[in-house]
Amino acid sequence: MNIIENYSLKLYNTFGIEAKAKYFAEVSTIQDLKKVLVFRRQNNLPILFIGGGSNLLFVDDFPGVVLKLNLKGIEIINENDNEVLVKTQGSENWHNFVLWTLENDFGGLENLSLIPGNVGTAPMQNIGAYGVEVKDYITEVQTLHLETGDERIFTNEECNFGYRESVFKNELRGQYVLVAVTFKLSKKNHTLHLDYGAIKTELEQENITEPTIQDISTAVIRIRESKLPDPSQIGNSGSFFKNPVVTNEEFAEIEKTYPTVSHFKTDAGVKLAAGWLIEQAGWKGKRFGDAGVHDKQALVLVNHGNATGREIYDLSEQIINDIKTKFGVTLTREVNIIK
Repeated sequence: MNIIENYSLKLYNTFGIEAKAKYFAEVSTIQDLKKVLVFRRQNNLPILFIGGGSNLLFVDDFPGVVLKLNLKGIEIINENDNEVLVKTQGSENWHNFVLWTLENDFGGLENLSLIPGNVGTAPMQNIGAYGVEVKDYITEVQTLHLETGDERIFTNEECNFGYRESVFKNELRGQYVLVAVTFKLSKKNHTLHLDYGAIKTELEQENITEPTIQDISTAVIRIRESKLPDPSQIGNSGSFFKNPVVTNEEFAEIEKTYPTVSHFKTDAGVKLAAGWLIEQAGWKGKRFGDAGVHDKQALVLVNHGNATGREIYDLSEQIINDIKTKFGVTLTREVNIIK
């Protein structure tokens, strides 16, 4: 394990933003991870963990240690006729892990196919798509405390999950690194989630009337590929903004002016489609230098080549302000801003 100074991070973030780390290290064991944490504490430096780099926007260089985690491994730790517990190391690619569950006919994560990033960031963000959130399948999260190096297991309840939120993004932000996650998945009688987005339509087009979890995954992949750009082709981090949730009363007022507003009712209120709001406001496909809004999905901000993180951040600010003015709704970023 080497700690490298003044290291370029362009290849470590899916936006393809040029930024530098004062120090950079890559670790593949808990022991090496603890060594880097000691170095960081001895030099009183901030630390940033990078997995797949899919949920980061570097606005500035990072003045501390950027740590690339390479903790790998998937193991079945318990099972019965109906369910299985699977422990997955945090550096496993999320989509590859979902494909592994499908190969074993384990159900639960199929709607979350093709979400970018690694397993370790899934609970932090409480990733979700097409009516499913990962919190409903996580039993526990294994972590390491950044100051003490002590290991701690968080139960699902202790993670305090919310919409794209967890205790690791809020009360305990910056205190723990997530090293492994345990999931409870079904082995038979899978519960299928078909009512959100275009899944039913996609299945009907393929003449699939009794879909399997594998069919659902394939449908989700097709939908996502049709809407979301490949970061290897154009820099992006997937969905840049969260879908805002408003009260029933607020929604009624919005619906008076915009009767076709795209929405989904939840227990917490009415969830609006952020992409719909941005598109209606005229931002879809707009480009400002090399920073822009994707021409097929307004929820995605893109780097056409040489945009800076500051340019993309400023574009997001303009969009947030415009949506607030037009709809009275405040968008929040799903992407972590590093500045």
